[in-house]
Amino acid sequence: MPSIAVKLYSVFFKFLLKHRLQNRIQTHVDESSNQYGVTTRPEESVSATNPSFTDGIATKDIHIDPSTALSVRIFLPESSLSPPEPKSKPGSSQQDESDSLNHRRNSYPNIGAPTNDSRRSSLEGSKLRSDDNVYRGYSPLPQNCRRLPIMLQFHGGGWVSGSNDSVANDIFCRRIAKLCDVIIVAVGYRLAPENKYPAAFEDGLKVLYWLAKQANLAECSKSMGSGALGVGAEFTKTQVQRHLVDAFGASMVEPWLAAHGDPSRCVLLGVSCGANIADYVARKAVEAGRLLDPVKVVAQVLMYPFFIGNVPTRSEINLANSYFYDKPMCLLAWKLFLPEEEFSLDHPAANPLVPDRGPPLKFMPPTLTVVAEHDWMRDRAIAYSEALRKAQACAEDIAIWVKKYISLRGHEFSY
Repeated sequence: MPSIAVKLYSVFFKFLLKHRLQNRIQTHVDESSNQYGVTTRPEESVSATNPSFTDGIATKDIHIDPSTALSVRIFLPESSLSPPEPKSKPGSSQQDESDSLNHRRNSYPNIGAPTNDSRRSSLEGSKLRSDDNVYRGYSPLPQNCRRLPIMLQFHGGGWVSGSNDSVANDIFCRRIAKLCDVIIVAVGYRLAPENKYPAAFEDGLKVLYWLAKQANLAECSKSMGSGALGVGAEFTKTQVQRHLVDAFGASMVEPWLAAHGDPSRCVLLGVSCGANIADYVARKAVEAGRLLDPVKVVAQVLMYPFFIGNVPTRSEINLANSYFYDKPMCLLAWKLFLPEEEFSLDHPAANPLVPDRGPPLKFMPPTLTVVAEHDWMRDRAIAYSEALRKAQACAEDIAIWVKKYISLRGHEFSY
């Protein structure tokens, strides 16, 4: 059972949340008058970006849609500056596996004693930085840098609060980026009630297509450079800075993703209502198929999904007045998110098990669902997880799970 302190904080949290949600209703204007939207609230504690590798992670913000407030925050691990890992051969032995792990450890200056490999890695990495230690992230030759998987992260907040640049989300993304060794693209989608459904869902899908566009632009930019220089030639300073530009002269190629991202290993991660967005984006990715090339969604993680439905589950009855986000608060959040004429707890955005909701579950990417013991929505999330499991589309262990699907070594446990 939760401690007395947690219970008391939960009472205070629900009182404050109810007050904020009621204020949203009172100050709400017609959503058609503010399509640009907002992605954060004044009461949110925001973390500033830092393009230096603070604690092993560099960050930057990008406003990717001039017609809306949609933005992303990129979390780039310093491990991306290490040399690429050698690929294994078919039938490699456990000794090869051990050698690969040792090579991986030696490629990081911050892990273990310094080695020749780590010193060389540090020297190569220093060339990519300016005198003020800010990582500029131009596109070096492909064989000189690691390509890390890309994880799209969707924050929680019950549709009406939270942000991709909040202190809490910044800490969470930094931790996941280092543990999973991935580039995280945290999505700052538009909030309700200023922008109701389907704005947040459309924003999530728009970022996935933006990733595909970035990958194709990077290939074009690389082709332009290699065509002028020849295979294996080195870039001059002027040629390194050459990018495809838009009509205003601004660079269209995001250099961090161009240099270090592997869009063919894309993972979706959503927290609370962000899990609903992640699941929607995964479904749309399945429907799009090769239209998203070279982006491929290989897995998704749904943490405490914000699923609900007209027919209550056992946990929705027994835990309706649970801690923090209880049922009355969640219903109010859904009313602020869904258009009045579409409001239904069996809305496709709310209930993942309604009929005719998209592609068959057997085509969905491998899915890890995380639920909390006292979450009143947990049973519906478990039911959806079981439906995916029956379709043979769900993995089990969180420690190995994500890396299994992003490993360059196929289905070997290379970590």
